[in-house]
Order: sequence, then C-alpha cells, then structure tokens
Amino acid sequence: MARLLELYRKEIVPKMMEKFKYKNVMEVPRIEKIVVSMGVGKAKDDRRFLDGAARDLAAITGQQPKLTKAKQHIAGFRLRKGQLVGCFVTLRGKRMYEFLDRFVNIALPRVRDFRGVSPTAFDNFGNFSQGLSDQFVFPEVDIDKSEGPQGMNVTIVIGRSSKEESMELLKLFGIPFYKPGKAVEKTVSKG
Repeated sequence: MARLLELYRKEIVPKMMEKFKYKNVMEVPRIEKIVVSMGVGKAKDDRRFLDGAARDLAAITGQQPKLTKAKQHIAGFRLRKGQLVGCFVTLRGKRMYEFLDRFVNIALPRVRDFRGVSPTAFDNFGNFSQGLSDQFVFPEVDIDKSEGPQGMNVTIVIGRSSKEESMELLKLFGIPFYKPGKAVEKTVSKG
C-alpha cells in the first residue's frame, strides 16, 4: 500500500471527521485523481520537443502520457486545428498516491525560491492546481537527455469538498501553504 494512502486512512480521515463533524466516513473528502499536463508550444515547429516532454512526463509519473491536439485554429500563434500541442497523464489509485508523495516531499522543496503554495489555487469545486516552471524538480528526469526546461501543471481533483475542506485535506497530506497577506521579504544587495 502507498505510504500516503495508509496515512489518509489511519490519520487524516479521523482528523477530518473531528474537525468538520462528519457523521459518516464516506463524507470525508478524498483525492479522486491527479492530472499532470504539459503544454509544448515549440511542438508546432519541431516534434522532438513534444517527444522529449512526453518522455520526461512518463519518467515522472510512471505512466505513458496521452498527446493532445489543438482544438481550433489560432492565427496569432500560427496554430492549426489538429496539431499536436501537449501531453497529459491522469493518475489514479496507487500511482496517484506515490506521485503525490514525491510531489510534496521531493519536488516542491526543490523549487527555486519556494515559500509555500498559494492558498488561492483552488477552484469553486475544491480542486487544486499548481504550476511548475520546469520538470527538473523531479529527480527522475535525466537532464542530459531532456530537450530543455518545460513547464507543467499539476491538478489534484478532490471529490465532495469545499475550498476550506480541500485546503485542510492537502495540509494534512503535507502541502505547505503560505499565509495570505504576508509580504515576502526581499533582500537588497548593497554594492
């Protein structure tokens, strides 16, 4: 069993039931799936960027990504309907919890100048989205074989929850949120 799944069942569910006064265990919000996606704008000119992004995404998630096509023409971007523009993976079950474990404990601490995750990163249904500027925060990616830094988006879909319940659930999983309204201190170099 995945470490975070065991943590969810033994520790998180009782804490959530106590805090939100649920009457039944089935009322407790749970993570339904995690979607990891990469939009590869350079793919319209050179297919190897998309192949490299798909290879990196497969190494990160342990699952073969699905390639996505443009849904419409966009003249400003010189994009034609049907061109390959990105890739994504939908994780469920054991792989989902293993990815979440690596995301929280390995990837987020390796993000440059990381001060915490935004508490406003939730939609109206309680789902959480976090963007990463490059895939190199995951140790599975081989920098020498990669086509270069590529941004990615991680969306955690949480069932049966509000923003407050989702935030509490993710805090219990170990995702650090920064306090809203606190100014981030800037260091000024003299010289």
